[in-house]
Amino acid sequence: MTDHIAVVDLGYGDAGKGTVVDTLCLEHRINAVIRFNGGAQAAHNVITEDGRHHTFAQFGSGTLRGVPTHLTRFCVVDPLALAAEARALGNPFHLLTVDGDALLATPWHRAANHRREVRQRHGSCGMGVGETMAYALSTPDAPRVADTLSPRRLRHRLSAVRDALGDCEESLDDVVDAFTAFGRTVRIVGGDFTDRLLAGGPCVFEGAQGVLLDEWRGWHPHTTWSTTTFDNVAALCPSFRRLGVVRTYTTRHGAGPFVTEAPDLDLPEAHNGRDTWQGEFRVGHFDAVAHRYAVEVAGGVDALAVTHLDAPERCAGLRVCTSYRVDGEIWDRIDPGPPRDLEHQESLTRRLFRARPDNLHRPEDWIAEISDRLGAPTILQSHGPRSADKIYPANPWINITSNAIAAPALTWEYA
Repeated sequence: MTDHIAVVDLGYGDAGKGTVVDTLCLEHRINAVIRFNGGAQAAHNVITEDGRHHTFAQFGSGTLRGVPTHLTRFCVVDPLALAAEARALGNPFHLLTVDGDALLATPWHRAANHRREVRQRHGSCGMGVGETMAYALSTPDAPRVADTLSPRRLRHRLSAVRDALGDCEESLDDVVDAFTAFGRTVRIVGGDFTDRLLAGGPCVFEGAQGVLLDEWRGWHPHTTWSTTTFDNVAALCPSFRRLGVVRTYTTRHGAGPFVTEAPDLDLPEAHNGRDTWQGEFRVGHFDAVAHRYAVEVAGGVDALAVTHLDAPERCAGLRVCTSYRVDGEIWDRIDPGPPRDLEHQESLTRRLFRARPDNLHRPEDWIAEISDRLGAPTILQSHGPRSADKIYPANPWINITSNAIAAPALTWEYA
């Protein structure tokens, strides 16, 4: 039986999903990387052993290894951003398939996103993904990838987006032309294409953002409009291995609770910093309480990939937090509460804003400590940004060696 793997961030994003996916694609013969949430706001850094570097957004993080990418219906596709990313990669469109039912992010969604952030800071990436999702909830005629195959219908639906959200710098004609060109360039496929990929060989599901930002399980309202747990993967694949990714220190971009934040920690990062829309890149001690909560609401993990294992050596003040103190009480477990209960999530947010670290200690063995606290073995260790900095066992808990080749694309028949 083929083992498929789903890679999910157990924090607020930026834990190293890209470098983990790249390692899996280097070590195994992977049929495809399947993106199951998010959009152009993703920023998954990969640095190969020979120094090649790319920050992946919509293409899968196995692209530098020649592994195909499939964007599922759960993704938000931005054709303009995708074209720019493709140019940076040498236009590997032959490695890309896109589900025709995936939503399209437009310049009007992005402009509306920027206006909202100016009015009230939320911590958005500024790519319009949230506005795309919100607009789709308001109308059945939200533009989708398959619409790029019909210029007439595409124009009609883009006009409706413009009328609903307000104008932007790009003209309607220019956007229609660009999106139509996108439709001619990429392989747009039907909903059963994922099944073909899964039947053809082992696949890696690559998530975006992190469980602590999940639309239903994150600290509402400082969350994303995306399901960041394994739920979308479960809707696409009946059986898969769950790989959770965490750093040796917890990070967060922008607003929202961050109990273990410690600005005095000397942990600068080359690929993360202040962003116009997200705000500051924040660092803190490893938050075992929050990451354990992420494991619970994600339905558990089979194993862990622990990244930034070089950080404890560089930062003597780094600690692990195993409990909080809030309102005079010790809090060592966050109650997941009922599913899809935003009132409960908002109450957690208020309490987390009042919480402070209680038990902080420095472990002798960081891998053993993190594995013990999160209840899963660590099978991949990352001691630096390059693929050569990874320690990955020759015979881990997965067995995904395959001689399969990618299944042929299906043709989307537009009604």
